[in-house]
Formats: sequence, structure tokens, C-alpha cells
Amino acid sequence: MVENIKYKYLLEYIKRLGSVAVAFSGGVDSTFLLRAAKEALGDKVVAITIVSPYIPKWEVEEAIEITKNMNIMHKFIEVPILEEIRTNPKERCYLCKKNIFSMIIEEAREQNINFVLDGTNADDTKDYRPGIRALKELNIKSPLLENNLTKEDIRILSKELGLQTWDKPAYACLLSRIPYDEEIKIEELNKIERSEKYLMSLGFKGVRVRSHRDLARIELQKKDIMKVFNDKLMEPISKELKSFGYKYVTLDLEGYKMGSLN
Repeated sequence: MVENIKYKYLLEYIKRLGSVAVAFSGGVDSTFLLRAAKEALGDKVVAITIVSPYIPKWEVEEAIEITKNMNIMHKFIEVPILEEIRTNPKERCYLCKKNIFSMIIEEAREQNINFVLDGTNADDTKDYRPGIRALKELNIKSPLLENNLTKEDIRILSKELGLQTWDKPAYACLLSRIPYDEEIKIEELNKIERSEKYLMSLGFKGVRVRSHRDLARIELQKKDIMKVFNDKLMEPISKELKSFGYKYVTLDLEGYKMGSLN
């Protein structure tokens, strides 16, 4: 039993909703929210995960494992690359969220669920997040935000609850790796996913591969940048990413920056 006033208020908030569907990615926030919902409502909780070309397969697999461990009903919605976002407009996140959460609402209704929840937290309002506007328009509940839970709060409480995601790096969909106003192609998304998975297999966490057509721009945590500067890593990384389809492989010396393509 976690003794924390914010967590107590969170459980009370969710309990009042009666039954909920959690938009579940398997990330830090949605996993914590799902665990809290399970504690508050028991079997009156369903997790809904989006399966799409711009969601890495490994992330969907992790989401499946988490819901099995929590013994929670898990539903999936297959989503193609929507026509509204095919050219990667600046309003991409808003348009995508509006479409996806409309589908999640429909699925929740089929399951006789009262409310749809998402994992937006109190820190998310400090960054450029056009998708939040879509959530408000659709009356999606954001319990972590409404109970003023920050990312640090969520990580600390996740650790206390024994959640494997407590120290998982922040992650965003693969569309965030492509510059605005460029056509989104399946093969480009595959290149990005394979490149990031390879870099993670080398032990790099929180990695991003920003894709500029033939050029891959790798962003690493600042503490990891110097690790790359040796022949045992530079040459294999370049060779591997080129085998995925890139002609040029570069390292961003400023390191990982949230929303660096905004």
C-alpha cells in the first residue's frame, strides 16, 4: 500500500468514474495510470492500445506483457497512416489524437465503459503538445494532470509500486522523427524503428534517430555521446544504419532534445 497524498487523491478520483478505458502505450505514465485504475476499480478497467506503422512493435509487445502481468483486459485498434497526416503537417499531433481517441471512445462504448483516460501529466503542459487540445475537445479525462502528478512523482510512485517502467525513458511515436511537411512513408518508419532498436541493443537509452530522407541524425543522452567516439562503435553503427537504407549517418553533438523537430 503506497502512502502518498497525491496517490490517494488519484485513486479516489478514478473510483468516482465507475469504469474506465485507459489509452495504453506501455510507457511510464500510462502504465502507472493503468495500475492505479486497477487498484481503484478492479475489473472495471480495460486497456486500449493503438497498433500502427508509427508505433514500434517492441512497444506494443511490452504493453501486452504489462497487461498480462496486471491481469487486465486488453483491446487493440489497428490504425493505418491517416490521410489527414500523410504529409506530416504541423497540426499532425492534434489531427492524429482527434482521430485515434475518437476510435478509442467507440471501443470503450462497445465495452460499456463510462470514461476514457489518458496519461497526460502535470509537466506535459510545459512543452508544445497540440494533442492536448484534441483530448479536451473529446472530453478525455487526464487524471494525472488533474491531480497535479509530475513526471518525477510518477516515477517515484511507480518504483514504490514495483512497476518495471519506473525508469523507462520517455518515448514518442515515430512520426516525431520526421520533419514537418514531408510525406510519411512506411519504409521510412521502418528505417527509424530498426535504427533505434539497434542503438538500444547497444545499451543506449532515450535514443532518437531523426530521419532526414537519406540522412540519419542520432540523438543520444548527453552522458552517452562520448561513448560513440571509438572505432568499436562508430563503424558498426554507421554500417548497420546504412544497411537499413540510410546513405549518411550523423551524431547530433547537442544530444537528445525533446521536440527538436518542432
